[in-house]
Amino acid sequence: MSENVQKQKTDASPAGGADDLCRSYNYVGTKETVAYLLNDVSNSFNIGHETQYIWNVVRIDFGVNAVVSLFTGAWDIVNDTVIAAIVDNTRTRIGKFRPYLLFMQIPLTLFGLLYWFIPYFFPNAAGTYLPKLIFYYAFNVIRETAGTFTSVAKAGYMSTITPNPNERVRLITLAELLSGYMGEDVPRMLFGFLFDLVTKGKLKIELRTLFMTMGVATSVISCAFTFFFFAVSRERVPQSPERPDLKEGFKAIFSNYPVLLICLSRFLEGFSINTGEENYWINAFSGEHLIETLKTAVSAISAPVGMKPSSLQRRSSSKALWVGADLYDDLLRFGFFFFGLYKKNYLNVKPMLFYYGFRELMSKLLFGVNKVINADLLNEAMDYCEWKNGYRMEATTGVAKDLVIKIQGTVMNSVNSLVMKKIGYDQSLKIGKQSERTKFWLFALCSVVPVVSGALGVVPKLLWPITKKTREQMYRELAEHRSRMIRDNLENT
Repeated sequence: MSENVQKQKTDASPAGGADDLCRSYNYVGTKETVAYLLNDVSNSFNIGHETQYIWNVVRIDFGVNAVVSLFTGAWDIVNDTVIAAIVDNTRTRIGKFRPYLLFMQIPLTLFGLLYWFIPYFFPNAAGTYLPKLIFYYAFNVIRETAGTFTSVAKAGYMSTITPNPNERVRLITLAELLSGYMGEDVPRMLFGFLFDLVTKGKLKIELRTLFMTMGVATSVISCAFTFFFFAVSRERVPQSPERPDLKEGFKAIFSNYPVLLICLSRFLEGFSINTGEENYWINAFSGEHLIETLKTAVSAISAPVGMKPSSLQRRSSSKALWVGADLYDDLLRFGFFFFGLYKKNYLNVKPMLFYYGFRELMSKLLFGVNKVINADLLNEAMDYCEWKNGYRMEATTGVAKDLVIKIQGTVMNSVNSLVMKKIGYDQSLKIGKQSERTKFWLFALCSVVPVVSGALGVVPKLLWPITKKTREQMYRELAEHRSRMIRDNLENT
């Protein structure tokens, strides 16, 4: 416990001090706050462009990927369920989640570095070359299985570092508003610039070398940031002594109405067919323009707007912000499509960069709100589960919540691969040399098609039940419950 909290504990009144402490005081000190920010940076400290790496460097055939993804996705669902049950039943001196985070992060990162060497293990191999396919999918299955322990533990851990919901929102807000200044976008910007130089022939190195060098570097740095956070932070929300079973985790989806709504929203949004905007820009303009560099320059103009917190967070409910952000984003995507469709602007870099800059500016007006509300909704739903049921099941509930979504995601991943084949994407061509028909569909598949195919995802958001009044009551009663647990544990020891 930080010195600040210890002092506040001393100052609290004997009668109600513990309850007030759970609701009002800050538990996370300066060092841990800095570590929290670094961990947030690590979540997006990467080079991006993963689909380009798979499509144009590793070169996995779309048809093969559509079939094999069904099997790897099925295994993902099975191992997630088992691992979540193991994590939720863990009780150790250093916590429920920290053992997995402290002792698995570094080994998994080192093993994961092999991912960037696949093009060296199988140079110039065809997309259907069997040894490459066996290695690629076996490696992904092993890495994903081991990584599930840390990903499940980390998802649960983030809701336990403070019992104070206001402090949690403060940490999320700080992370989202300040992490941009701490360099999380630097790797993607630098990689984009180098990627432009390579595809335009100005930098005489192979794409596989560029991906390997920067992929390894960002992975190691990201691991260091994350491990530092795990080492200096701690779990502060007490867990019930009883060990929950898997069945209770699945029941929690239906007994925890907010989790059910989040699950339904993501499920309906999951029908969205989207091949990624990055793939449109690269295949429409790379080779002729330094497109990644130009996009970075245009986006940078509106960057300061996204660093300002919005007063909407103080005036609006979670439901209003959640629904509003969804509709606002859809409106900008529709505008992007119709602007590009007009006189075939989607093939002309200057007007598309103009609209891209305008859209980035409009998007960043609500950037802080979107980031905070999306990050905190699930934490709020986990607290709701504790309030209603008397126990926390972050890992099992999280996996149970994602189970249907993962089944759907497995199918949609195969669908997206088949879509790429259907629109005529030729993996043997150089980047930027696809046909005009293919470029149009890459444009549509990152703008209007995702909006229409995932439109029903907004409906569950309209039913969010936690009003401001309910939220205040929930955290007041949770504070009292947690205080009793702490006092009972102290008396028993």
